[in-house]
Parts: sequence; structure tokens; C-alpha cells
Amino acid sequence: MSIVKRSFNANKIKGIVFDKDGTLLDFHATWVPRALAAVLAVADGDQGLASAMLQATGYDNEENRVLGGSILAAGNNRDISLVWAPLAHKSVDQVEIVLNDMFSASDYGDSVAVKDLNSSLKKLADLGLILGIATMDSEAGIKATLGHFDCLHLFDYAVGYDSGFGSKPGPAMVLGFCQQTGLRPEQVMVVGDNTHDIHMGQSAAAGYNVGVLTGTSTRDELEPEADLVVDSIADLATLWS
Repeated sequence: MSIVKRSFNANKIKGIVFDKDGTLLDFHATWVPRALAAVLAVADGDQGLASAMLQATGYDNEENRVLGGSILAAGNNRDISLVWAPLAHKSVDQVEIVLNDMFSASDYGDSVAVKDLNSSLKKLADLGLILGIATMDSEAGIKATLGHFDCLHLFDYAVGYDSGFGSKPGPAMVLGFCQQTGLRPEQVMVVGDNTHDIHMGQSAAAGYNVGVLTGTSTRDELEPEADLVVDSIADLATLWS
């Protein structure tokens, strides 16, 4: 059943919590090379096993893309490890350590920002909005993947799956943002490329939930859940104009 769409009130929203991968970063350009390197490492170089592991977590080999809502798209490193570890006959903890190390390193591919990342964020900050990040990547991964874009200073809040605020689609990441900034949930917009981002916002009673098309999900997947779907974060500042 579709949600009741809410109209946007520019005077109401005072802060924005962004997903990272697929929202601030181009998901496939940033994460497919890292995922291919990591799965081969966990599979000890066995290409056939690596392919099966990728498929089990939502990678479409024919289209060379990660499917929206899949474990690779929406899960954290622990979630991926829970699937990959038994296939590779390794412990979950062992695989999670490998993923945390490889995904927070720059050795396995460059991060690719969405178009106009810095200018889009600066426009929102200049409007007086408080900005935050809530990602299923690790805290170290936030710095590793966004650090060289000179944008982290624009965020007052940045948490990962290992920051003690639970995981999406639970509300704790958004509620932590509220606790740190003094905003109420109804004053917060949540922006993400997957339905688990939208459901996080809904579970926290966020004031407005926006889907973006720079990640793994399609408009058809996001529109039944989000209050609004836009092409990218570059479209957000116009809501206040």
C-alpha cells in the first residue's frame, strides 16, 4: 500500500540526514570495484565462488549492477559477511574484518561523487540547514570515501553502522541526529537512494522523506514510499526557493 504523500513545507524543515552511498557518492562507480576486490579476497581468488557470492548478495552479473534493496545495496558489512562467510567456509567475524579494512581503504578504487556534490551541499548549508550523514558503511568508511571531497566540514553529524545507533531501517540514526542538533524529528528531511533510507525516516517520524536516483533504486521502486523522488541532491535547494 502506498503512503500518503506529504506536501513540502520549507519553513518546517531545519535539517537533512543524507544516506552516503548512492546519495552523496555514485554507488556503482564507487562500490562495484571495491566489492569485486573484496569478494575475490574472501573467495581466495576463486572466480566461480566469487561470482556466486556476489549474486547471493544482489549483484546482477548480466547488467553489471547492484540491485536496489539488495544486501549489497542496503546492508552493512556484517550483513554481507553473514552471507559470504558460509559460502567461503570462513567465520563471519573474519569476513567482516576483511570488508571493514578493504572498504575503508583507498587501494581498491576511487570514490566518485555525485555531480555537483559540494555546491549542492553548500547551497543547503547556506540556507541555514543542519546537515548529517547516516550510512550503513562504517565510520572509517565515511572519512575514507568522502574525505578528499572537502565536504565533511559541512556536516554536523556523521554515523555509520558501527557508531552505536543501530542500522537502517530503524529510527536511531535519525533520532541521534535530533539529539545532537536539538531538532525534532518532524523538522528533519531524510534523503536516500534505497527504500531502507525512506523507511528509516518513516520509523523516526521524520518530517519529509526524499528518494534520489543516483544509486541502486529506480523511480518505480522509490515513488510508492517516498514523499518525493528527485534526480539527485542537486534538486533539493530549489525546494526552498
